[in-house]
Amino acid sequence: MNKIAQIFETLEYGPAPESAQPALDWLKAHDGIFGHFINGAWTKPGKTFSSDNPANGQSLAQVSEGTAEDVDKAVKAARAAFKSWSALSGYERAKYLYAIARLVQKHSRLFAVLESLDNGKPIRESRDIDIPLVARHFYHHAGWAQHRDREFPGQVPYGVCGQIIPWNFPLLMLAWKIAPALAAGNTVVLKPAEFTSLTALLFAEICEKAGLPKGVVNIVTGFGDTGQAIVAHPDIDKIAFTGSTEVGKAIRAATAGTGKGLSLELGGKSPYIVFEDADIDSAIEGLVDAIWFNQGQVCCAGSRLLIQESIEDRFIAKLKKRMASLRVGDPLDKAIDIGALVAPVQVERVRDLVKKGAAEGAQVYEPDFDIPGGGCFLKPTLITNVSPSHTVVTEEIFGPVLVAMSFRTPEEAVALANNTRYGLAATIWSENINLALDIAPKIKAGVVWINGTNNFDAAVGFGGYKESGFGREGGKEGMGVYMKPAWEKDLKPAAAAKAVPAKPVNPLDGGDSIDQTAKMYIGGKQARPDSGYSRPVHGPGGNLVGEVGDGNRKDIRNAVEAARAALGWGNASAHNRSQVLYFLAENLQYRRAEFAARIREQTGEKGEAEVDAAVERLFAFAGWADKYDGAVHNPPLRAIAAAMVEPIGVLAIVAPPTRPLLGSVALLAPALAMGNPVVLVPSDKAPLSVTDLYQVLETSDVPSGVVNIVTGDSAVLARTLAEHDGVDAMWYFGDAAGSTMVEKASTGNLKQTWTSRGLNYDLADTGRFEGDYFLRRATQVKNVWVPYGA
Repeated sequence: MNKIAQIFETLEYGPAPESAQPALDWLKAHDGIFGHFINGAWTKPGKTFSSDNPANGQSLAQVSEGTAEDVDKAVKAARAAFKSWSALSGYERAKYLYAIARLVQKHSRLFAVLESLDNGKPIRESRDIDIPLVARHFYHHAGWAQHRDREFPGQVPYGVCGQIIPWNFPLLMLAWKIAPALAAGNTVVLKPAEFTSLTALLFAEICEKAGLPKGVVNIVTGFGDTGQAIVAHPDIDKIAFTGSTEVGKAIRAATAGTGKGLSLELGGKSPYIVFEDADIDSAIEGLVDAIWFNQGQVCCAGSRLLIQESIEDRFIAKLKKRMASLRVGDPLDKAIDIGALVAPVQVERVRDLVKKGAAEGAQVYEPDFDIPGGGCFLKPTLITNVSPSHTVVTEEIFGPVLVAMSFRTPEEAVALANNTRYGLAATIWSENINLALDIAPKIKAGVVWINGTNNFDAAVGFGGYKESGFGREGGKEGMGVYMKPAWEKDLKPAAAAKAVPAKPVNPLDGGDSIDQTAKMYIGGKQARPDSGYSRPVHGPGGNLVGEVGDGNRKDIRNAVEAARAALGWGNASAHNRSQVLYFLAENLQYRRAEFAARIREQTGEKGEAEVDAAVERLFAFAGWADKYDGAVHNPPLRAIAAAMVEPIGVLAIVAPPTRPLLGSVALLAPALAMGNPVVLVPSDKAPLSVTDLYQVLETSDVPSGVVNIVTGDSAVLARTLAEHDGVDAMWYFGDAAGSTMVEKASTGNLKQTWTSRGLNYDLADTGRFEGDYFLRRATQVKNVWVPYGA
């Protein structure tokens, strides 16, 4: 039989190698050694380390190890460039971004080959996915640069942005970070991953060729110490990080109290849900892309396969057959499916986790074929016979390893899918569009793909829920995280509360024969404090005007449990939430005189204006409840992406000490309007206005547990709330020390926080606080990708 006939008989793929020579020539032109790119120029190489080809272990180039001094020089260059760069018109910035996009396209083959050499990913992926998306991001953000002021009125760039990116998508992560930062008017100091610095250095040359002003983009290479120097630098205004959850938590703690902007795109353990009516062959091809794309080194990899029990055996059998046909080999071979993992240390981590899974009773399957030696290669792996508590089910493996479990009902699928500390992405396969669109909103993840996976586009936001981080990359949301309100820079420190000496009171003197101590409000019921103690509330003259319960950790626990039981509030229609808030405002208005008198009693000030402002604020957010919603994006493929605005979850609020009614209502209203159940700690100086409020809540159809009120020492209760894993987000009004404490204590479950940092946020300002400012902080965006067409 001749060779052509043999090929048609076996349908085997022959090698189709891409030449590495152009990339090697580029490295040689630099003598195989690189300094940093700072202030538009290349520094002299300092202490260097090797950037190796993971497919064969050979050194590609020597890269400089960035020091704190190098970072400081880069930050100074970025600061010096910021004034002129941010002063350019949007059109002028857009032209630079457009030029970068064109140059990336012009040198796309060089970028793709260099990426595969340095990272180990198949050339088909870097050539056909990564590099085109890099150009797409710069094109897309050229448009945002020109239209920034129209679409983001009153917003200004942060200033100097420190950006730290991972090794799994070296150039694409750079584009995700640099493009929106520059479009918004920021300057950048970026550190690529130590394993994969080379395409970032090639990108620096592109910036030179585009004529980008000196200091606008600075690239500093190095290890974790270099990243720490960026995070800790006092003259950096915002940190953007993509990487592991553990490092993300460390960055959250390190930036606590600094006032730096922070966005984190972290780890994942994404579910891949296959229902019994799915097109099985298509779902298996999608699964190959979900878990073996980029050797499984993808934060949103579909690493947890959930199959409906009725098709489990058939699906697993077909999957194993498909796994046997996957090709593992030289990343520059266009005929292979799986390349090399990034480094030997990553290979060992994956192997160790697989061994641990086997030791815990899991069954490990690998196809029976050979893989190349001498490089960082692993076979595609399937792990079955696992439960939700197995290590391989709960831990992010970040390799070509899939774990599989079954489910019987859609409800069980949702429960298994959400049984993780992560919430980055999910995939749903079903031919029943009603079922798919019913499940998608129930999955706690920032991205949901229906009958597809790993769809990305610059126009569509990407980012996580829970311990997968906060902030978004791409889309309007991704632009928004690189700007802040212009007025924030003019905030002054809040005035310290005047201490008023309290008149001595005998704690055993009950006064009236009936105890008038105001109770807490938890789960729709009045509740006595667990501590058994009360706190006096004094008027401006030091006279005792009442008492409230002194809340403790157990009271917070009870309130959070009640709030979590009321998470269904977020599923109520926006119209329904709107009507409840209108009703609440109406009932508060009926009792205007009573609440005004209570404010006067506690503060000595006339209370009518504050009650009126609180009623107006409830009306404002009642109006927003059914209007602050999402969008439909049209990415350049046969799909739409529905950006769904969702509540964050249980929101803890520590209200300011001043404005005893408005201070709480102004924060409570946007949280409720967006569907978040709340645990509220009112002013500890004047809490009676809010303890009176539960009587209004009870007559306004507010469901049990949606609003929970715990009185006591604000600082003590704030720490308990910040540490509580059942709290999903927290807003804190207090001094700088308390704000730092809240941000640092929030790292346990990476809850989203907003703190006043001791600054004077005047909540009576309707222009600033009757709209987007707190609505954005009460919501998160989920993008649901829906394919269309036959």
